[in-house]
Amino acid sequence: MTLLLTILLEQIAPILLAAGAGFAVGRAYKIDLKAVSRIIFYIFSPCLVFISFTESNLNGEQFGRMAAFTVGTVLVLGLAAFLFGRAMRLERHALAGLVVINMFGNGGNYGLPLNLFAFGETALAWATIYYVVSTALVYTVGIVVASSGRASVRQALSGVFKVPMIYGLILAIVMRLAGVELPPTIFRAVKLLSQAALPVMLVVLGLQLAEVKRPQNLRLVTAASVFQLISGPVVGLAMAALLGLSGPARQAAVVEASMPTAVITTIIAVEYNIDPVFVTGVVLVTTLLSPITLTPLIAYLQL
Repeated sequence: MTLLLTILLEQIAPILLAAGAGFAVGRAYKIDLKAVSRIIFYIFSPCLVFISFTESNLNGEQFGRMAAFTVGTVLVLGLAAFLFGRAMRLERHALAGLVVINMFGNGGNYGLPLNLFAFGETALAWATIYYVVSTALVYTVGIVVASSGRASVRQALSGVFKVPMIYGLILAIVMRLAGVELPPTIFRAVKLLSQAALPVMLVVLGLQLAEVKRPQNLRLVTAASVFQLISGPVVGLAMAALLGLSGPARQAAVVEASMPTAVITTIIAVEYNIDPVFVTGVVLVTTLLSPITLTPLIAYLQL
């Protein structure tokens, strides 16, 4: 019980408090959320990815295993949600929404700082791989699922090249392979921006939640939320065992797979009209309930 309380107060509560600050400001003032989100998307996140990879000791084989974990986990979670939705006899648009919310957790705004607090810098480097790969999947697989086949494979794949983090990752890999470094002035600027990424992400998470409206179909939202929070750890633990992940890699992978639904799914839901009220409701409920599942999970992973 003492361990659980320590994890809740020292590792999860600071994240929720930081997000709460953003939530309070979002409720009190009219903030241009899109502008702030773009700053993260185009500046902070690519810098964080670049620094995480240039300063980590992860090799190509380790990157490949984590990427395989991410792809496998996302696809299995999507299949599980599809079967769950069919059993609940959901309409087609609600079923697509359920699949999307179950596939993509909040591995960035929430997952990265949580991994840093719970397991340290090494786990953060592993978690960053999940974050990058899952973001690429959002703009490919996520779009195809949400559009119910209306988007072509070519259109979906082109979305990957609109993700700045991909270029930060490619640059980091190329520079490591070539054995070259950025000039000190540029490197310090990039590192400074990377250090701002996590706190700004948490504030933006709060701003995003401040715009979420109260769910209408509370029964369906609750069922989908509970399923999402349970299926993530189960699939994550199974996939980590299958791929032989251990230590910080296993810790980061499982935690990333167990995150509450990503806020980006609400944008997809609105864009493709897959029951956005239902999707935003799940985002809110899973985020509020996440300490209940994440606290014992982190305790288990720390053993």
